[in-house]
Amino acid sequence: MTNMFVRHTVSDYKAWRKVYDDFAPVQKAKGVTAEAVYRAVENPNDITVTHEFATIEAAQAFAESAELKNAMQNAGVAGAPTIWFTNKA
Repeated sequence: MTNMFVRHTVSDYKAWRKVYDDFAPVQKAKGVTAEAVYRAVENPNDITVTHEFATIEAAQAFAESAELKNAMQNAGVAGAPTIWFTNKA
């Protein structure tokens, strides 16, 4: 199992969350098996998202997909996200 973490700042959490929730079918189709959203206590527009995948290849393909990049842009993500991958030990 591989986890992909994405951290970014959004301009408006409610607007971002609507786009994120509407994107769920694409996540599932691209191999996301579980997900979670976290908001920083000191800045509720500082978002960290986790996605679980069966393989690192699926996670990397999702991270590089045009669909994800377009959704993030449409959701009001400010600047480039920080993305990293982990394997459960």
